[in-house]
Amino acid sequence: MKKIRNFCIIAHIDHGKSTLADRLLSFTGTTTVREEQAQLLDNMDLERERGITIKSHAIQMDYIHEGEKYVLNLIDTPGHVDFSYEVSRSIAACEGALLIVDAAQSIQAQTISNLYLALENDLEIIPVLNKVDLPGANPEEVTDDIVDLLGCDPEEVIHASGKTGFGVENILKAIVEKVPAPEGDENAPLQALIFDSVYNSYRGVETYFRVFNGEIKKGQRIKFMATDNEYFADEVGTLKLKQLPKQSIKAGDVGYLITGVKTASEIKVGDTITTVESPTKNRIEGFEDVKPMVFAGIYPVDTEDYEELRNSMEKLQLNDASLVFIPESSAALGFGFRCGFLGMLHLEIIQERLEREFEMTVITTVPNVSYHAFTNKNPDTILLVNNPSDLPEPSKLNRVEEPFIKATIITKSDFVGPVMSLCIEKRGQIVNQTYLTPERVELTFDMPLAEIVFDFYDRLKTVSKGYASFDYHPTGLKASKLVKVDILLNGQSVDALSALIHADNAYSIGKKMCEKLRQLIPRQQFDIPIQAAIGAKIISRETVKALRKDVTAKCYGGDISRKRKLLEKQKKGKKRMRQVGNVEIPQEAFMAVLKLND
Repeated sequence: MKKIRNFCIIAHIDHGKSTLADRLLSFTGTTTVREEQAQLLDNMDLERERGITIKSHAIQMDYIHEGEKYVLNLIDTPGHVDFSYEVSRSIAACEGALLIVDAAQSIQAQTISNLYLALENDLEIIPVLNKVDLPGANPEEVTDDIVDLLGCDPEEVIHASGKTGFGVENILKAIVEKVPAPEGDENAPLQALIFDSVYNSYRGVETYFRVFNGEIKKGQRIKFMATDNEYFADEVGTLKLKQLPKQSIKAGDVGYLITGVKTASEIKVGDTITTVESPTKNRIEGFEDVKPMVFAGIYPVDTEDYEELRNSMEKLQLNDASLVFIPESSAALGFGFRCGFLGMLHLEIIQERLEREFEMTVITTVPNVSYHAFTNKNPDTILLVNNPSDLPEPSKLNRVEEPFIKATIITKSDFVGPVMSLCIEKRGQIVNQTYLTPERVELTFDMPLAEIVFDFYDRLKTVSKGYASFDYHPTGLKASKLVKVDILLNGQSVDALSALIHADNAYSIGKKMCEKLRQLIPRQQFDIPIQAAIGAKIISRETVKALRKDVTAKCYGGDISRKRKLLEKQKKGKKRMRQVGNVEIPQEAFMAVLKLND
C-alpha cells in the first residue's frame, strides 16, 4: 500500500489538464505510440469535438522512482463550473491534487473554487504552471499569484508544458514524494466508495470504486449499503487504458467491478460497498446529493417514444449522477420529464448525448429555476414551484422567494465597467471589488440565479472579450416581486412557453418574446395573434398575417361592391378557420426564447 498514490488534476477550463494527463501516460509507458492521441482520456465524441472534459476519467500508471515501483491512480476532472459535482466525487477518492494554472491566463475563478474543494478534503496540493512554452506566457508573475493563493514557496511551483512534455518527470517525482500514501487496513471488513459508474450494453453496469479498508475478491458476495442489495463480484480489476481483470483489489487502490446489474437505479454514486460475510458498520461519508440549479422540460418529439426516453435518461443518469428528472405532462407537448441540471452547458450536453448515444430527438422547454411560493391562506407553508404553470393565481399569492447566488467574476481591469453594467442589468448588487494584481480584478455580486440561467455566461464572455471567468455558489432564497408571463397563441395559453419574470422586466421580455415568435411561427390560412399576458392583462401583441388567395383576380372593372362582397366572404371564412384552427409550434421557437438578445 505504501507504493500507491491516488491523485486528481484540477484546473479552470482550458488550462491544459487533459494534455498534461496525456504526457504523464506516455512518460510512464502506460500508452504505446500507436495508442497515443490528443486528449486520450476524453473518450466521448462530444468531449473531443468541443475540447472540454465532461466526465472524470480514472486510469492507473506504473512509475519507477529510485528503483522502486509505484502505482499511480490518476483521475482527470472537468474544469467547467457546471461539472463541479464530478470534481467533488473525484476529490473524495484521492489524497492529492495537481493544481494546474495556465502561464498565459493566470488564476481564474474555477481554479480557486476547485482548490477550496480540495483543501476542504485535506488533499496535498502540488502547484503546476502549465504552458510555459507559449509566447504569451508570463511565468514569474503567475508564479507570484500561485504563491499568494497557496502560501507555498516559489520553488515548489513546477514549471511544465503539456505540449512538449517539459517538466513531466518533476511532476511525477513530486507526486511520489509529496502525496501521502493511502491509509487503511487490509484485514478490516471491506469498505469501498463508489465514485463513478458507466453503462455497458453487453456487461451491464460497470462500477468504479476506491477501497478504503479490506479487500474485494473476484467471486465474492458483496453488498451495496444504500440499497441493501447483494451480488456476486463477477469481475474486479484495475483501470489501465483497457480494463485489466485481477483476482483482488486491496485497500488504497482504485478499480472497477462488474456484477451483472442491468437496472441503472440499483447503483448510487457515493454508496459504500462491503462484503456479505463480514460487513462493515460504517458507511463512508463521501459527498451529499447534488442540487440542480436549472430546470427544464424534456419531451419526446413523438409521444410514443416516452418509455424509450425514460430508459435513455436512466442510463444517462448512471453515467452522469448530477442529472435529476421526474415525469410531468404539458398540454402543448404531451408526456415528458421535468429535469434538473447544474447549468446551461450541462443542459446542452445532456440534450446532445440523448441524440447521439440513444438517438432520441427531444424538445426542451424554456429553462427556469426552482422558486418557493407562499399563499395568503397558508403564509408559512412552502409550495415548491419548478414549473411556472404550478404558480398559484395572483389573487391567492402572498409572496414568491427566488434563489440567490454569490457570483465571483475575475476579469482584466479594462473590462470592469462593461462587466458591472451587465451584472446590474441582471439585477445584481456589487458586494466586493478586489484587485488581485494591477491588471486583474475580482468582483463579487449578489444576484438572482434566474438571471444567469439564460444568456449571462455568453454575454459575459462577449463584454470581456473572453477574459472573464465566472463561478457561483448558492446563498439562499429572498423574496422578490415576480410575475408569471403567459404566451397566448390564437387565444390559447402555451404552458411550455410560460416564464416567471421580475415585474420590472416583464413588459420588455414579453414584447421581445412576441416579436421573436412572430418570426418563427409559420404562416397559416388565418391570422394568428401572439400575445403576452400577466394574469388577464395583455401586455404585448404581434400578429402573424394569413396567407390569402387573391379572390378579386377575376373582377376586372365593374362596380367596387363586387370586389367588396368577395373580400367579405373571404373574411368570414378566415374567421371560422381561426375558431377551429390549431397552431403548431416549431422546435426552434422553444429554444429561441433563450436567445432574446440576439
